[in-house]
Amino acid sequence: MKLLYSPASPFSAKVRMAARHLDIVLEEVKTDTGAAPAELIDYNPLGKIPVLTRDGAAPIYDSVAIMHFLDRKSGGKLYPKKDDKRTEAEVLEALCDGVMDCLLAIVYERRFRDEDKVHQPWIDKQWVKVVRALDYLERNLPKTGKKLHGGHFALAAMIGYLDLRFNGQWAEGRPELASWPDTFGKRFAAYADMKTPA
Repeated sequence: MKLLYSPASPFSAKVRMAARHLDIVLEEVKTDTGAAPAELIDYNPLGKIPVLTRDGAAPIYDSVAIMHFLDRKSGGKLYPKKDDKRTEAEVLEALCDGVMDCLLAIVYERRFRDEDKVHQPWIDKQWVKVVRALDYLERNLPKTGKKLHGGHFALAAMIGYLDLRFNGQWAEGRPELASWPDTFGKRFAAYADMKTPA
């Protein structure tokens, strides 16, 4: 199986870390979405990453669909068995994915518009959502025992992206959230190498 990904993509980081945790080997192919390579567009008409390709089977996208595929492939090792615990994990993943969407919207607004065209009210609106979510997570961090789940990997990817693009802008006043990667890193030793790179 082949994973089309970008090193800076938090959604790619989430999937890559989960696959490593499950000992599922993926051939990782760095992909520039801006160049819209044929390989990417042929597999995902949206031109977004990550995309998981499989010999003789349809490609899988987006990150949530890939995570659930990895869960099935591993025999159910990525999400809790009990319905209520699984729902908690899925909601945590959805919250962290939503934060990553907001952060990417801010980054893209700054990156792809001329400076005089950047719409600050749009950036502010996204940041308000991020702040609310981070404050919620500070008060409601998930239990992080020996069994990691999809929500943990989404949270780890989100924090990795915050550190990459918003370093110094989010951790103050959130000591529990800011120190959580230390706890996660003890359960997943590859975190330091696999989170979105600096």
